[in-house]
Amino acid sequence: MPTLEADAVIVGPEAPADCPLCPRLVAYREANKISVPGGFNGAVASFGDPAARLAVVGLAPGRMGANRTGRPFTGDGAGTILYETLIKTGFARGRYEARPDDSVELVDCMITNAVRCAPPGNKPETIEEATCRPFLTSRLEHLPNLKVIVTLGDVSRRNVLRALGLKASAGIAGHGTEFQAGPYTVLNSYHCSRLNTNTGRLTPEMFEAVFRRARSLIDAAG
Repeated sequence: MPTLEADAVIVGPEAPADCPLCPRLVAYREANKISVPGGFNGAVASFGDPAARLAVVGLAPGRMGANRTGRPFTGDGAGTILYETLIKTGFARGRYEARPDDSVELVDCMITNAVRCAPPGNKPETIEEATCRPFLTSRLEHLPNLKVIVTLGDVSRRNVLRALGLKASAGIAGHGTEFQAGPYTVLNSYHCSRLNTNTGRLTPEMFEAVFRRARSLIDAAG
């Protein structure tokens, strides 16, 4: 199982919605309460199956996505391709309608983020990643059946490795790479952001191939 970094504070798998640990992110949350009234505007909890063998790790909630709706990858373009791919590959069922009360249910899958609060410009600072990392470590520790981790982008990959007590340089960067990290197989994908999908850097076929590989690994493990 993953172990906490030596200087980390032991925490549960989820940050409180009003988590006070990162002043810049707290200030951004407060600003969003004005600019996005009625939104969730808090630390977004993980979503999925507590018995999951697959974990999908993004970087942070989007301002108009999870920060607004309160569910990871829900309400923006990244969520559309992610949930549709999960449904297609058997890791989810239901119909994704970009809202937290739709019929989507994850199957053998948990979605989480390395940083639980939306950052300005979608770019958390290094200190914010480090401060939030114990929640990621704990989230992984609380998945007793975990076999495969899909990281969405290299920043996510580095945070997962650090959360597992490994060097951030471990493993191979880039889309479609695969490596072992302790007891887990890590599959890295480009992030399913609108920027990547609109420019063709990440196609639906490329993204689906990563989850097809995750499915084959999990099915082979039994």
